[in-house]
Amino acid sequence: MALADILVLGRMNALVEEELPKHFTIHRIGREDVASLDPALGERITAIAGGAHVPVDAELLGKLPNLEIVANFGVGYDSVDARLCGEKGICVTNTPEVLSEEVADTALGLMLMTVRELGAAERHLRAGKWVSEGPYPLTRASLQNRTLGILGLGRIGKAIARRAEAFGMDIHYHGRTRQDDVAYTYHDTLTGLAEAVDTLMVVAPGGASTKGIVNAEVLSALGPEGIVINVGRGTVIDEPALVKALQDGTILSAGLDVFEKEPQVPAELIAMDNVVLLPHVGSASHLTRNRMGQLVVDNLLGWFNDGRPVTPVAETPFTRRKQG
Repeated sequence: MALADILVLGRMNALVEEELPKHFTIHRIGREDVASLDPALGERITAIAGGAHVPVDAELLGKLPNLEIVANFGVGYDSVDARLCGEKGICVTNTPEVLSEEVADTALGLMLMTVRELGAAERHLRAGKWVSEGPYPLTRASLQNRTLGILGLGRIGKAIARRAEAFGMDIHYHGRTRQDDVAYTYHDTLTGLAEAVDTLMVVAPGGASTKGIVNAEVLSALGPEGIVINVGRGTVIDEPALVKALQDGTILSAGLDVFEKEPQVPAELIAMDNVVLLPHVGSASHLTRNRMGQLVVDNLLGWFNDGRPVTPVAETPFTRRKQG
């Protein structure tokens, strides 16, 4: 029986790279190859495996008339036009749950680093300043008595909230709807959330609906003791507004694992001592990335062998592959 033809977008996790050729015929393209994709190959492709390396947009979809499924590597799938896929009857899957705990651990670590200036303190020691200048200055902020506002109380947001509770933090949240299964304080506007807290944890997904929603108004509402942590998507924060807010003291500091135009990071942010910067490492352990990779493989095998994806996204809730 002929193996299904799968288009792999860029390089993938090592487990995915090892497992997919055992079950499928693999073809690989980069972002620069989309325009020149061979029409004959495009006719044969029935699945895509990829992350954010190459957008799955109208241009690419138009070249793949027999595409059935897009298996996205990552819980966020803003690089995939899931709405258009849904209209075309193409299933989209992602990798939720398997990375929630890892990202939540990173979020708490990033928050601690930012609030207590741990990165700057380490640089003080490594530069020999503990000897030459004395102890690192007392930190301006403490985690004690801080109130945490979570933007995006999904699986990862709830995992963060559980950890923050153990630190004695009061938890508030904002999202599209109030959630009846949590006791945290809900705010029906993001500005209202920012006014009520002093630490804003951004866990929201990317996409047009969330682009730049953490803007100058929200940052002003957070106030001069405010701290912003972002482990969601860089596009959720208005980066120029954040830079200005940090420069003029509108907020105190920020801890960022994601950026608007990765891997480019604004030079203004890099130059600031009151900002902690990480290179998008929220889920970046071998354990978690392999779990994510296995779920990509399982979604594709489930689709082609059993007619069922494991984790379809909300825009394409297809539970059965059309046969024939």
